[in-house]
Amino acid sequence: MNDSSPARPAPVVLDVWCELQCPDCRGALADLRALRARYGDRLELRLRHFPLEKHKHAFAAAQAAEEAAEQGSAWPYIEAVLGRVEELDRGGEAFLVEIAGELGLDAEEFDTALIDGRHILIVDADQAEGKAIGVTGTPTYVIGGERLDGGKSQDGLRERIEEIADRLLAEQA
Repeated sequence: MNDSSPARPAPVVLDVWCELQCPDCRGALADLRALRARYGDRLELRLRHFPLEKHKHAFAAAQAAEEAAEQGSAWPYIEAVLGRVEELDRGGEAFLVEIAGELGLDAEEFDTALIDGRHILIVDADQAEGKAIGVTGTPTYVIGGERLDGGKSQDGLRERIEEIADRLLAEQA
């Protein structure tokens, strides 16, 4: 088939190693929203799971985020959970199911997914890959082969991500 329209360049990929019970990740939400607004579909923002042992509901939250993605609402769910980290601390899995219901998702399916563990392999694979590339805390960003650690401070990270994204996009043009 002959399509004379020019091919769109592939989006630049930004992997965000995140944990949904992490206050630092909640602090990164404004930067992630700004990046999504600035680049639109030219930047593929991929949440990568890195649940930390110190947060007892982080692994379940990562599985719930995968169920939200399965139901077509990954980012709204992620933002809703991160925006209410303290409630997740107190409410655990019941809170994760409650958020699903608030967003109009199939809450019963969330509950079932948390029980049957259907998304465990995805979470485990993300965590293993993160460890393999040196991720030790969240949020950590990887763009253009460069790792940027945001666990201590977000200061200047969005600007650095934008510099790298702009360079990568210019190279594609």
